[in-house]
Amino acid sequence: MIIGLTGGIGSGKTSVSDIFESLGVCIVDADVASRVVVEKGKTALNKIEQHFGESILDTKGNLNRKKLREIIFTSQSEKIWLENLLHPLIGKEIQDQLKVSSSDYSILVSPLLLETNQKELCSYILVVDTSIDNQINRTVSRDKVPEEQVKNVISSQVDRKKRLQEADFIIMNDGSLEDLKNETQKLHEKFLVIVNEKG
Repeated sequence: MIIGLTGGIGSGKTSVSDIFESLGVCIVDADVASRVVVEKGKTALNKIEQHFGESILDTKGNLNRKKLREIIFTSQSEKIWLENLLHPLIGKEIQDQLKVSSSDYSILVSPLLLETNQKELCSYILVVDTSIDNQINRTVSRDKVPEEQVKNVISSQVDRKKRLQEADFIIMNDGSLEDLKNETQKLHEKFLVIVNEKG
């Protein structure tokens, strides 16, 4: 059984996935997979270099993510080109990692779970939710970025209402870390029951 875990920026996805991991659940992170496919020596990085030129690499020959983000943030056609290249590769990497999971169930953490076909890999969708004010405040203090930048990211992500409509399970992350641990523990126990019932 695979649980898809998603939520807006600053909602607390990582905190929740860390708690699940501490309970022995295999975590597959789409962000990690997206970094693996563009590592030095990988075909995708060569194609990105051919397309954007050598300046897309840093001095060590690795992908300059900041520069790439700036390009795709300002050009829709370049964003589409990059997604067409990377999404299938990221999907394969995620599936390869899920195949070797040995826990009772696995969790696929992905900020773009609902925007991509990654959700089709999942039996259930778990959304971590919080207020937009919390999202902004947490991200500003964590990433040391301007509030405006966080608002832009929020507006580019799936609408909060739609995300909640897609959810099979919701964790409200408005309280303390202790509250979050308790909520996550309860869900973990619920997921184990579901797995056992499915046999």
